[in-house]
Amino acid sequence: MEETRIYRTMSIVGGMMGVYTLQLRGGVACNGGTGNFYHAAAFAGSGDLLGALYYAVPIGVYFLGVMLSEYLPEKLERLGGLHWNTLLTGFETAALLLMGFLPLSVPNHLIQIVMSFLCSMQYNSFRKADGIPMATTFCTNHLRQTAVSLVKYWETGDGEALRRIKAHGSMMGCFLLGGVAEVAACIRLSQRAIWLAAIPLSIVFFYLLYSDKKAYGFVAN
Repeated sequence: MEETRIYRTMSIVGGMMGVYTLQLRGGVACNGGTGNFYHAAAFAGSGDLLGALYYAVPIGVYFLGVMLSEYLPEKLERLGGLHWNTLLTGFETAALLLMGFLPLSVPNHLIQIVMSFLCSMQYNSFRKADGIPMATTFCTNHLRQTAVSLVKYWETGDGEALRRIKAHGSMMGCFLLGGVAEVAACIRLSQRAIWLAAIPLSIVFFYLLYSDKKAYGFVAN
Protein backbone atom coordinates (compact mmCIF):
# COMPACT_ATOMS: atom_id res chain seq x y z
CA MET A 1 0.00 0.00 0.00
CA GLU A 2 1.80 3.12 -1.19
CA GLU A 3 1.69 6.35 0.81
CA THR A 4 -0.90 8.01 -1.44
CA ARG A 5 -3.27 5.06 -1.05
CA ILE A 6 -2.94 5.25 2.72
CA TYR A 7 -3.95 8.89 2.63
CA ARG A 8 -6.87 8.22 0.31
CA THR A 9 -8.06 5.51 2.67
CA MET A 10 -7.74 7.84 5.64
CA SER A 11 -9.74 10.43 3.72
CA ILE A 12 -12.53 7.87 3.28
CA VAL A 13 -12.44 7.37 7.04
CA GLY A 14 -12.56 11.14 7.57
CA GLY A 15 -15.67 11.44 5.43
CA MET A 16 -17.36 8.63 7.33
CA MET A 17 -16.56 10.13 10.73
CA GLY A 18 -17.94 13.52 9.79
CA VAL A 19 -21.15 12.14 8.34
CA TYR A 20 -21.69 9.87 11.34
CA THR A 21 -21.93 12.73 13.84
CA LEU A 22 -23.81 14.85 11.31
CA GLN A 23 -26.45 12.18 10.72
CA LEU A 24 -26.80 10.56 14.13
CA ARG A 25 -24.94 12.44 16.84
CA GLY A 26 -26.28 15.96 17.05
CA GLY A 27 -26.14 17.25 13.47
CA VAL A 28 -22.55 18.50 13.79
CA ALA A 29 -19.56 17.43 11.69
CA CYS A 30 -16.65 17.14 14.13
CA ASN A 31 -13.80 16.84 11.62
CA GLY A 32 -12.53 20.38 12.25
CA GLY A 33 -12.79 23.06 14.89
CA THR A 34 -14.26 25.91 12.84
CA GLY A 35 -17.90 24.92 13.30
CA ASN A 36 -17.55 25.08 17.07
CA PHE A 37 -16.22 28.64 16.81
CA TYR A 38 -19.27 29.57 14.74
CA HIS A 39 -21.60 28.17 17.39
CA ALA A 40 -19.68 29.78 20.24
CA ALA A 41 -19.77 33.17 18.51
CA ALA A 42 -23.51 32.85 17.79
CA PHE A 43 -24.33 32.10 21.43
CA ALA A 44 -21.99 34.78 22.75
CA GLY A 45 -23.42 37.33 20.32
CA SER A 46 -26.94 36.60 21.54
CA GLY A 47 -25.86 37.03 25.17
CA ASP A 48 -25.88 33.33 26.08
CA LEU A 49 -22.42 33.00 27.62
CA LEU A 50 -23.12 29.57 29.07
CA GLY A 51 -24.13 28.37 25.62
CA ALA A 52 -20.87 29.76 24.24
CA LEU A 53 -18.85 28.01 26.96
CA TYR A 54 -20.53 24.73 26.00
CA TYR A 55 -18.54 24.84 22.76
CA ALA A 56 -15.29 25.68 24.53
CA VAL A 57 -15.04 22.01 25.52
CA PRO A 58 -14.82 20.50 21.99
CA ILE A 59 -12.55 23.38 20.94
CA GLY A 60 -10.26 22.61 23.87
CA VAL A 61 -10.34 18.89 23.16
CA TYR A 62 -9.41 19.49 19.52
CA PHE A 63 -6.54 21.68 20.69
CA LEU A 64 -5.43 18.98 23.13
CA GLY A 65 -5.52 16.32 20.41
CA VAL A 66 -3.18 18.34 18.23
CA MET A 67 -0.83 18.94 21.16
CA LEU A 68 -0.71 15.25 22.07
CA SER A 69 -0.12 14.18 18.47
CA GLU A 70 2.80 16.61 18.39
CA TYR A 71 4.23 15.64 21.79
CA LEU A 72 3.75 11.86 21.99
CA PRO A 73 5.17 10.35 18.76
CA GLU A 74 8.87 10.36 19.57
CA LYS A 75 8.34 9.22 23.16
CA LEU A 76 5.97 6.36 22.31
CA GLU A 77 8.08 5.18 19.40
CA ARG A 78 11.06 4.79 21.73
CA LEU A 79 8.98 2.70 24.13
CA GLY A 80 7.09 0.41 21.79
CA GLY A 81 9.12 0.18 18.62
CA LEU A 82 6.12 1.22 16.54
CA HIS A 83 5.68 4.42 14.59
CA TRP A 84 3.16 6.96 15.87
CA ASN A 85 0.81 6.60 12.89
CA THR A 86 0.58 2.87 13.58
CA LEU A 87 -0.28 3.44 17.22
CA LEU A 88 -2.77 6.17 16.33
CA THR A 89 -4.69 4.12 13.76
CA GLY A 90 -4.85 1.22 16.21
CA PHE A 91 -6.19 3.48 18.96
CA GLU A 92 -8.61 5.15 16.58
CA THR A 93 -9.94 1.81 15.33
CA ALA A 94 -10.57 0.64 18.90
CA ALA A 95 -12.30 3.92 19.77
CA LEU A 96 -14.65 3.70 16.78
CA LEU A 97 -15.50 0.08 17.55
CA LEU A 98 -16.33 1.06 21.13
CA MET A 99 -18.37 4.03 19.95
CA GLY A 100 -20.58 1.74 17.88
CA PHE A 101 -21.72 -0.01 21.06
CA LEU A 102 -22.94 3.24 22.64
CA PRO A 103 -26.70 3.76 22.13
CA LEU A 104 -28.09 6.94 20.63
CA SER A 105 -29.32 7.87 24.11
CA VAL A 106 -25.73 8.69 25.08
CA PRO A 107 -25.37 12.51 25.12
CA ASN A 108 -24.36 13.75 21.68
CA HIS A 109 -21.87 16.19 23.19
CA LEU A 110 -19.82 13.30 24.58
CA ILE A 111 -19.64 11.57 21.19
CA GLN A 112 -18.77 14.84 19.47
CA ILE A 113 -15.92 15.48 21.91
CA VAL A 114 -14.44 12.03 21.32
CA MET A 115 -14.76 12.41 17.55
CA SER A 116 -13.16 15.86 17.63
CA PHE A 117 -10.25 14.42 19.61
CA LEU A 118 -9.74 11.57 17.13
CA CYS A 119 -10.03 13.84 14.09
CA SER A 120 -7.58 16.39 15.49
CA MET A 121 -4.92 13.73 16.03
CA GLN A 122 -5.54 12.19 12.60
CA TYR A 123 -5.36 15.60 10.91
CA ASN A 124 -2.09 16.51 12.62
CA SER A 125 -0.48 13.10 12.08
CA PHE A 126 -1.23 12.43 8.41
CA ARG A 127 0.08 15.65 6.91
CA LYS A 128 2.03 14.94 3.73
CA ALA A 129 1.93 12.26 1.02
CA ASP A 130 4.60 12.04 -1.68
CA GLY A 131 5.72 15.58 -0.89
CA ILE A 132 2.22 17.11 -1.10
CA PRO A 133 0.59 18.62 2.03
CA MET A 134 -2.62 16.74 2.78
CA ALA A 135 -5.59 16.77 5.14
CA THR A 136 -7.57 13.59 5.74
CA THR A 137 -10.44 14.96 7.84
CA PHE A 138 -11.80 17.82 5.70
CA CYS A 139 -11.66 19.14 2.12
CA THR A 140 -11.30 22.94 2.28
CA ASN A 141 -7.58 23.01 1.60
CA HIS A 142 -7.87 20.34 -1.09
CA LEU A 143 -10.43 22.49 -2.87
CA ARG A 144 -8.16 25.54 -2.66
CA GLN A 145 -5.05 23.67 -3.76
CA THR A 146 -6.89 22.12 -6.70
CA ALA A 147 -8.01 25.54 -7.90
CA VAL A 148 -4.52 27.03 -7.48
CA SER A 149 -2.88 24.13 -9.30
CA LEU A 150 -5.46 24.22 -12.08
CA VAL A 151 -4.69 27.88 -12.81
CA LYS A 152 -0.96 27.11 -12.80
CA TYR A 153 -1.47 24.18 -15.17
CA TRP A 154 -3.52 26.30 -17.57
CA GLU A 155 -0.85 28.99 -17.64
CA THR A 156 2.29 26.85 -17.80
CA GLY A 157 1.35 23.23 -18.51
CA ASP A 158 3.46 22.33 -15.48
CA GLY A 159 3.53 18.59 -14.78
CA GLU A 160 3.84 19.09 -11.02
CA ALA A 161 0.65 21.18 -11.04
CA LEU A 162 -1.16 18.35 -12.82
CA ARG A 163 0.14 15.86 -10.25
CA ARG A 164 -1.22 18.04 -7.46
CA ILE A 165 -4.60 18.39 -9.17
CA LYS A 166 -4.90 14.62 -9.33
CA ALA A 167 -3.73 14.17 -5.73
CA HIS A 168 -6.07 16.73 -4.19
CA GLY A 169 -8.94 15.72 -6.45
CA SER A 170 -8.61 12.08 -5.45
CA MET A 171 -8.62 13.04 -1.75
CA MET A 172 -11.87 14.97 -2.18
CA GLY A 173 -13.39 12.10 -4.13
CA CYS A 174 -12.45 9.60 -1.42
CA PHE A 175 -13.84 11.88 1.29
CA LEU A 176 -17.12 12.15 -0.60
CA LEU A 177 -17.22 8.40 -1.19
CA GLY A 178 -16.76 7.73 2.51
CA GLY A 179 -19.55 10.17 3.36
CA VAL A 180 -21.99 8.63 0.91
CA ALA A 181 -21.28 5.12 2.19
CA GLU A 182 -21.70 6.25 5.79
CA VAL A 183 -25.13 7.77 5.10
CA ALA A 184 -26.34 4.40 3.81
CA ALA A 185 -24.82 2.70 6.87
CA CYS A 186 -26.50 5.15 9.26
CA ILE A 187 -29.89 4.35 7.76
CA ARG A 188 -29.40 0.60 8.16
CA LEU A 189 -27.15 0.21 11.21
CA SER A 190 -28.00 3.16 13.48
CA GLN A 191 -25.19 3.84 16.02
CA ARG A 192 -23.24 0.81 14.75
CA ALA A 193 -22.73 2.59 11.41
CA ILE A 194 -19.40 3.93 12.67
CA TRP A 195 -18.06 0.38 12.46
CA LEU A 196 -17.98 0.88 8.70
CA ALA A 197 -15.23 3.49 9.20
CA ALA A 198 -13.31 1.00 11.34
CA ILE A 199 -12.92 -1.34 8.36
CA PRO A 200 -10.65 0.82 6.14
CA LEU A 201 -8.98 2.22 9.26
CA SER A 202 -8.07 -1.26 10.46
CA ILE A 203 -6.66 -2.09 7.01
CA VAL A 204 -4.31 0.89 7.33
CA PHE A 205 -3.43 -0.13 10.89
CA PHE A 206 -2.49 -3.71 10.01
CA TYR A 207 -0.51 -2.54 6.98
CA LEU A 208 1.44 -0.05 9.09
CA LEU A 209 1.91 -2.65 11.83
CA TYR A 210 3.31 -5.13 9.33
CA SER A 211 5.61 -2.46 7.88
CA ASP A 212 6.91 -1.55 11.34
CA LYS A 213 7.55 -5.16 12.31
CA LYS A 214 9.30 -5.74 9.01
CA ALA A 215 11.46 -2.66 9.47
CA TYR A 216 12.52 -3.82 12.93
CA GLY A 217 13.28 -7.33 11.74
CA PHE A 218 10.33 -9.12 13.35
CA VAL A 219 8.98 -10.19 9.94
CA ALA A 220 11.09 -11.90 7.29
CA ASN A 221 11.54 -10.01 4.03
